[in-house]
Amino acid sequence: MVTVLLVVLGSASSRRAGPPYRSTSTSPVPVPGATSGARKENAMSKTSTFSALDDERFKQRTLSANGIRVHAVEAGQGPLVLLAHGFPESWYSWRHQLRALADAGYRAVAIDMRGYGRTSKPAAVHDYRITELVADCVGVVHALGESQAVIVGHDWGSAVAWTAAWTRPDVFRAVVGVSVPFGGRGQMALPGNPFGERRPSEVEREIAGPGRLWYQEYFTSPGVADREFHSDPAAWLTGALYSFSASAPQPPEAAAVDFTQLSDQALAAMLREAVCLPPGVGMRDGMTPMPDDLPDWLTQEDIDFYVAEFERTGFTGPLNYYHCLDLNWELLAPYEGRPLEVPALFVGGGRDIATLWGRTAMQRFPEVAPQAREPIVIADAGHWLPDEKPQELNKALLEFLAGL
Repeated sequence: MVTVLLVVLGSASSRRAGPPYRSTSTSPVPVPGATSGARKENAMSKTSTFSALDDERFKQRTLSANGIRVHAVEAGQGPLVLLAHGFPESWYSWRHQLRALADAGYRAVAIDMRGYGRTSKPAAVHDYRITELVADCVGVVHALGESQAVIVGHDWGSAVAWTAAWTRPDVFRAVVGVSVPFGGRGQMALPGNPFGERRPSEVEREIAGPGRLWYQEYFTSPGVADREFHSDPAAWLTGALYSFSASAPQPPEAAAVDFTQLSDQALAAMLREAVCLPPGVGMRDGMTPMPDDLPDWLTQEDIDFYVAEFERTGFTGPLNYYHCLDLNWELLAPYEGRPLEVPALFVGGGRDIATLWGRTAMQRFPEVAPQAREPIVIADAGHWLPDEKPQELNKALLEFLAGL
């Protein structure tokens, strides 16, 4: 099942000894319209205690960058911090960070990435290659009248942020990656391929083994994932947000397992069972059933916003990112062996599967990033760190920025 490994991660990273990172526990934007009701009503009853949609400091802008239209939400004044989201997300995923950064004296700008929200959605798959995504970010910086920025990314946004700082250190003076460690040419920092030494699809198929698909390969199967996600965006998005979070229950037998000490071979075997799908099985088939009440970090307003966005725009553009992994690997060949020169920080979650599979890349980060700060793993946090642990992530960001 897809969530076998997700629910067993627990806080093992905060109990371990040895690996080099520290753990910690501690015009107004318009409101979207009504969304699909195909979800458990009693699980959707919570209302928001923090409304990004009502914060008058959040100003939306439409920028011309790299030949496309980019929707941005901005707050505050000061040094520029550019925020890049992942899948399946939005500028809205950074709402807690926008306010904290603005309060601390920064000009924080969260964008809808290419293919998402109110940003342009090119039709061609190759228009979602990493060089175009980096060029979008460069274009946004210049469109804002700035010459440099600190870039922060989560999930796919991390891969874009790392690559932007790696290939354009003249524009991006520092970088923070959340959930996904720096993966070099390979982008995803997979076990046995931490910095893209091998073609991503080759490693993915090796992990999956016969008769299974690595979930990212499932995403690129013609029409398959698109069809599943479009069939019920509300149910799929809600299931993904819950299943990949630390709120999903942990079986008691997992408490004694230190997943951080697994070899790459053993980790690949666990990933084979956790995130590789047999024929005919969809992503939702392995998601953890939603409880009657939403977790504290997820509200009705949050769900409504995400669902409205994807019901309006679809999933095709976001899924095109996954189609370009091998192409990106080829395009980044000239940078192989080049260090990531700017100050850099990785922040992961103690129950985030991407943090777990990127363990080797995280531990070896100082080898390829001479100005790398000590990585931070936030205990009892899953994949959605900006939502699940906003105070802890904000603290890490602000301490990093203050040290530049």
